Amino acid sequence: MLSQPIQSRIGRYISYRTGNEVYQAYLPPALPPDPPVSVAASQLLLDDANLALGRLDAVTLLLPDPPLFIYMYVRKEAVLSSQIEGTQSSLSDLLLFENDQAPGIPLNDVTEVSSYVAAMKHGLDRMRSGFPLCLRLLREIHEVLLARGRGEHKTPGEFRTTQNWIGGTRPGNATYVPPPVDQLMSHLDNFEKFLHSKPGLPVLVRAALAHVQFESIHPFLDGNGRLGRLLITLLLCSEGVLREPVLYLSLFFKQNRQRYYDLLQEVRLTGNWETWIEFFLEAVAHTATQAVDAARQVVAIFQEDRAKIQQLGRPAASALMLHHYLQRHPITSIAAASRQLGISVPTVTASLEHLQRLGIVKEISGKLKGRQYVYSRYIDILSLGTEPLPAG
Repeated sequence: MLSQPIQSRIGRYISYRTGNEVYQAYLPPALPPDPPVSVAASQLLLDDANLALGRLDAVTLLLPDPPLFIYMYVRKEAVLSSQIEGTQSSLSDLLLFENDQAPGIPLNDVTEVSSYVAAMKHGLDRMRSGFPLCLRLLREIHEVLLARGRGEHKTPGEFRTTQNWIGGTRPGNATYVPPPVDQLMSHLDNFEKFLHSKPGLPVLVRAALAHVQFESIHPFLDGNGRLGRLLITLLLCSEGVLREPVLYLSLFFKQNRQRYYDLLQEVRLTGNWETWIEFFLEAVAHTATQAVDAARQVVAIFQEDRAKIQQLGRPAASALMLHHYLQRHPITSIAAASRQLGISVPTVTASLEHLQRLGIVKEISGKLKGRQYVYSRYIDILSLGTEPLPAG
């Protein structure tokens, strides 16, 4: 922890004028920090984070259906990251939306979350095809992220050509003003060089630095927070630390939202990267451990419920098909399950009744027609921490 500012790490503020208003915009220094960050005091945290990350990477290989866990975990992250930006969509809302059922919140909110899922998939698919993590890829991801919803008119896929700011109603009363447009590309060029460099820092420390720098540059008119958090996972996957995209820090950032914002600003004001890195490593260790626990709980539930279904006798075959379907669609209707599985409505209805009697699913609509069922224990694990933030 630093008691005094390190001037060469702070960057500088410059005065700009818009009409009659003068404001101060921040120009962050290029990465890596100078003088170099010290990881000695954080070595135990770094060791814990790497160990937890290794367990998480390993557990994905032991899961009976790794793509299924990743499929649902990505959706949980999309909900959490979007909630930090102010949406009120829950995981259940997203799943209903994807099943063509009406969510219980404004359509723009759930559309934004759905776009986050698509953006994440695009970035990972491109990297797996050999495309590097670079400015061009970040622009592509941003274009998908803002393709629908409230951000679609804020130049998706294009770096901003006007000044933006954080907090306040204009640059003059903002909490933070990132680099002006005429300084933007030089900072982005330096940022891209850092992404491609090998400065001798641990990968987790590099990810911590990159996240703050992206947030400080704030290169797009909208979507910077969501893309900045996604950048962490993209960097870890590109460096081979993770084989699958299973580390997302949005839940920790959401639960420690004020501390998160305070530390981002502290880096800018004092050059104190070390305290931010400690927070980031704590987030990695905590989040990775939670993800491992969740994966193990999910596997145990699937095994327990499958064993119950196998005791049904003749109805077990169709009920097992439905159970497998519910693992990817934990909220469903009779019509949707019938259509997706290619089995009759009466058979699906009977199977759902069996699962309901076994305590595996619950009917949640309270309707005679268009009934919806939820795989309750499964959705409870997935939904942990995804309750929308209180307004205001």
